[in-house]
Amino acid sequence: MKVILKQDVKGSGKKGTVIEVSDGYAKNFLLKKGLAEVATAGGINEAEQKRTADEFHKAENIKALKELAAKMKGVEVEVKIRTGENGKVFGSVTTAHISSALSELGYDIDKKKITVKEAMKSVGVYEAEIRFMENVAAKIKVKVLPL
Repeated sequence: MKVILKQDVKGSGKKGTVIEVSDGYAKNFLLKKGLAEVATAGGINEAEQKRTADEFHKAENIKALKELAAKMKGVEVEVKIRTGENGKVFGSVTTAHISSALSELGYDIDKKKITVKEAMKSVGVYEAEIRFMENVAAKIKVKVLPL
């Protein structure tokens, strides 16, 4: 029996795919639990259109993220923080500080996407990386300045 999955089913397939399963599995498990519906010509066509639309939107999103990464490459951000003697910072500069400094420049970046290689515990210039998605990243410079 051919069915269209309404949700991801482990071992069977992803949401929106048309699969061929045994009649018993379809009737007693997939259809009963609402995980799938019987594949009709209209349903198969609708699932195909939805899948192509999702692929198009995903490609557009990737394109937009790559453009943003190219635009942000080499951006310098200034973070002002309280310091003590010899330019030592009380605590350290976190990704939240960098995210708020980027938002002041007009970039709305989540702090979870920012990675820092070394702890920013003194005044100076550091490098940080913003990972938008796999294989799409931008390196920025972070200037730590005393308040």
